[in-house]
Amino acid sequence: MTDLTKGSGLKGLFVFALPIFLGNLFEQLYNVTDTAIVGNFLGAEKLAAVGSSTQIVALTVSVSTGMSIGASVIISQLYGAKRNQNMKEVVDTNLIFICLFSFFLMIFGLLYSPVFLEHLNVPAGLLSDANAYLQTILLGLPFLFAYNTLANVLRGLGDSKAPTFILISSVFLNVLLDIIFIKFFTYGVVGAALATVLAQVFSFIVCLRYMYRYYPKLAPNLLHLKWKVSVLKTSLAIGLPAMLQQIFISLGFLVIQFLVNGFGANAIAAYTAASKVDAFAEMPAINLGQALMNFTAQNKGAGEQKRIAKGGKSALIISLGLSIAISALIYSFAPHFIAIFNRQKAIVQIGEGYLRIVSIFYFVFGAMQVLNGLLLGYGKSLLPLIASVTTFCLLQVPLAVCLSHTELGFNGIWLAAPFGWFAGFLMRLIYFISISKYVERKEQK
Repeated sequence: MTDLTKGSGLKGLFVFALPIFLGNLFEQLYNVTDTAIVGNFLGAEKLAAVGSSTQIVALTVSVSTGMSIGASVIISQLYGAKRNQNMKEVVDTNLIFICLFSFFLMIFGLLYSPVFLEHLNVPAGLLSDANAYLQTILLGLPFLFAYNTLANVLRGLGDSKAPTFILISSVFLNVLLDIIFIKFFTYGVVGAALATVLAQVFSFIVCLRYMYRYYPKLAPNLLHLKWKVSVLKTSLAIGLPAMLQQIFISLGFLVIQFLVNGFGANAIAAYTAASKVDAFAEMPAINLGQALMNFTAQNKGAGEQKRIAKGGKSALIISLGLSIAISALIYSFAPHFIAIFNRQKAIVQIGEGYLRIVSIFYFVFGAMQVLNGLLLGYGKSLLPLIASVTTFCLLQVPLAVCLSHTELGFNGIWLAAPFGWFAGFLMRLIYFISISKYVERKEQK
């Protein structure tokens, strides 16, 4: 366990954030590995087939991430307040709920995946492979959801290293299985999906074993889990807005995917490749926001408001510095990053346009994620939800729809993203300033 309420705030935040960054880096490699190997071994059409269902997969992952935030924040607050006896109830209750929910999503997805893909405007020639990939991925949902829950519990305790090492191991396993299933067994896109599922099963089992060994009082006994309604209500009060935020964002991206699918296989393949690179580029800011969330939650539980303010300033400086450096890297080498997935000239050109448009504005995205982490750590998850819905779903997505029907074409889709980031940043900033003033007045009394 790491106590983030003591010592240097900057050092503690950095030490805590680094393993989270590395962990999420390797988590991104799950999808990158699949798409890169598919694009190079199976060709552009198979890459497009995998990419056409990407946003449906992302929707399920976002649900898992959002739902586990509640458990992470509560665990952090309980640990900061030294109320260790209540943490086991949080772990058990959240694990029961998230496993039941994931099983429901899996069954629902398996039954209706062809319908989803048809309505997503997937080209007819890609439907069969896209459905096969999606249905195989869906089989791993219970393990993915369970692992994310346990990993966020560990992060809530200040243990960000264990999930990192687990993910690194599972990514190497995923790469190995990808090569075996695709190159040697010739399973095609199903092989890529199967490799990911087996790696997710591995991650869950190893994480569970780790908790049994190092946190035996918190480790869930899968045969004797205890459900507590009051704990679930508290977790959902924090986690549900965060989950809805992720869902709305993912639904917006489904619209984006629909628009891209209308431009054909090359555009789909380019968008698939570029979005993977974009996800990597945005990840440091997102991870710093996650670390700041746990830092803020622990210090809120301990009543350390000054440490929260210092941690927020430090996180903002780090975020802006990283964002500028990453922007320069992505803008300069955009064609080379796309070529990792596929070397067709048309695909590289489309993907290059995507990356060069969005990379200029990474600093805005980074500042927005810092504010998001502060608000979630305070337990104020409703405003990030409102900001996401209004700026992304009501601004960015409609703007993308409009611009895609102009001479800009698919470039209009990419151009809409910075407008959403600017609006989201301003909304969160205004709300955070009001919270800070309220806390300051409260301390003066």
